[in-house]
Amino acid sequence: MKKVVGKVTEEEKSEIQQLFERQNGLNELAKIVSADNDALYEKLVKDLGETGAKFQDWWNRMAEYYQWESGEGTHWEIDFVTNDINLVYE
Repeated sequence: MKKVVGKVTEEEKSEIQQLFERQNGLNELAKIVSADNDALYEKLVKDLGETGAKFQDWWNRMAEYYQWESGEGTHWEIDFVTNDINLVYE
């Protein structure tokens, strides 16, 4: 079940969309890069960590700024078409 709890600006959406796409790309790359290639693997792991931290930081900043509703057993999702923030009940 989903419930719209907020909306973000185009600029805010663009920021999270870039992080989302980067994180997905890195996750796909992680499936094919082996730990044998030390330099590339280390860079990938570092980049995944940094991107994940920036992704979470965006959600934390926006949630605090907009005071979105939340609850146990829920998470937020963004609709990249409408810029709506949905509270998703797991």
